Amino acid sequence: MFGWLRELQRRYNAIGGPTLAGGVTLYGFLALFALLVLGVAILGFLSADNSHLAHDITAELGLTGQAARIVTDSVTAAQKSRSLASVVGLVGILWLGTSFALVVANAFDAAWRVSGRGLRDRAWGLVWLLGAAVLLGTAGLATACWNLLPTAFAPLVIVISLAMNAALWMWTSWILPNREVAWRILVLPALLAAVALEVLKVAGAYIVPHYVERSSELYGTIGVVFAILLWLLVLGRVVVYLAVIEAWRAERTEPAPILE
Repeated sequence: MFGWLRELQRRYNAIGGPTLAGGVTLYGFLALFALLVLGVAILGFLSADNSHLAHDITAELGLTGQAARIVTDSVTAAQKSRSLASVVGLVGILWLGTSFALVVANAFDAAWRVSGRGLRDRAWGLVWLLGAAVLLGTAGLATACWNLLPTAFAPLVIVISLAMNAALWMWTSWILPNREVAWRILVLPALLAAVALEVLKVAGAYIVPHYVERSSELYGTIGVVFAILLWLLVLGRVVVYLAVIEAWRAERTEPAPILE
């Protein structure tokens, strides 16, 4: 058991795992920022036709005092900047989203010891981004629908979430790296990564908000940024470890991968 883990760590370090994970973290954060800008634009367009939106948001969240004023001011600012924010957010999410796909692809290519595809990698990154958006949207919709069912069906929510996580990882492993490999090689690593992603999602839903609240009280905005970066850093390591496990598994069971 420990020998397997030592070998995994050795392979992770051999391909520059910490640096690759750092790249995933950086571009993941930048893509998240672009997504936030786009979200502000959408909020601005929605609030333009609904003068009660700010009040509804604060009421739903149970905010009062300074927190409620911050939300109200944010909605007002979004109304004024919605046109510019929509352009900046859309361009930003496309460019930074595909850049995020590039660093993920680079992690897989490094683990598989293959070279990238040059400019074609960004085009494949766009295809990956669209597919990932569909999978994540489907997962969110399925979870929301299942949450309407009685508590006895709660385990099914977990099963569906894990299945969609695994589908996302397999989609990533199939579309981004510059190699072809049998699907059976991808299944076990994708299931392991699906569990890891589910743990991260739980942490993001329950643990990170508490940490963000404490950090923001102590360090202000930089504390919130630090908490988000910490979550993304763990995600980056999951991506690189997934790539390493895949390549290692293929090395033990399959001939050399077919390059495109």
